[in-house]
Amino acid sequence: MSFDIRQLRYAIAAADHGSFYRAARALDIEQSTLSRNILKLERAIGVKIFERSRAGVTMTIAGGTFIRSAKPMLANADKLVALMRAAGQGHAGGLMIGYNSSVSAGNLRATVLGWRAAHPDVDLDGVEADRSALIAGLDTWEIDIAILMGEANHDGYRRESFWSERVLAALPSDHPLAEREIVHWTDLRGERFLLTAADPGSEIRDMLLGRLAGSGTTPDIRMHQSSRESILSVLGDGLGVSIICEGASGARYPDVVYRPIHGEQGPALIGYSGYWRDDNGNPALRRFLGFIKARYALSFDFSGLLQ
Repeated sequence: MSFDIRQLRYAIAAADHGSFYRAARALDIEQSTLSRNILKLERAIGVKIFERSRAGVTMTIAGGTFIRSAKPMLANADKLVALMRAAGQGHAGGLMIGYNSSVSAGNLRATVLGWRAAHPDVDLDGVEADRSALIAGLDTWEIDIAILMGEANHDGYRRESFWSERVLAALPSDHPLAEREIVHWTDLRGERFLLTAADPGSEIRDMLLGRLAGSGTTPDIRMHQSSRESILSVLGDGLGVSIICEGASGARYPDVVYRPIHGEQGPALIGYSGYWRDDNGNPALRRFLGFIKARYALSFDFSGLLQ
């Protein structure tokens, strides 16, 4: 048994209109074309779908059963075609984003929410992990794009700067610096810093060493095998202070406040960059890069992406 979607479409139209003539007009085809294809369909399934007469056509009992079953089949086929066309244009399908920082606030969260609102048919998923795991995910095609805070080894991948965010001090609410609107790097000398050993802890540690090391002193930095959230949750006990990026400031913890850090040139900032493969043919990635480029008024070129 062999028949095609077009033959189903013709037969359903004839059943709905009760006439080959009216069905052919509705489909904008010749009546003879419609009639021949329905006859081929009947021969393929071995059942007469219509009784023909001078007055028109009527469905047989078997034909009525066939048409009722064929309608959802045709609807699903049309839906599949529309979905594939949308996926080919980046309007549907899937996109996997990797990141090594929190998305409770900041530009990454705003970007993800904005993209989802503009592209509800794209199945967007995300994973937070260390940069080494995310770069490996690009290599194995498990991740379409990694958006990383700070620098990463990007040999073989495209890298473009996306945006910068403020660096904040996380302080116990009874800390003397908590009374200020902003704090300076020099205010943080002598503090004990609690950081996670996981990403982006090493990036923040290097920042602290660069800003605070000098005059023969080394900052007191404690790297813990705990999550960023676990460290922030105990700061209220006066165990120390921590440093976070703006993207982590959406989560609140008991007796902990956030204060922006300033240096000699103004607010302390940390950059975020995107990493992807130019041989990634996912149309949704192309549209996502276009979305970021427009949103942040960037000038990078991604025309080299595989199409």
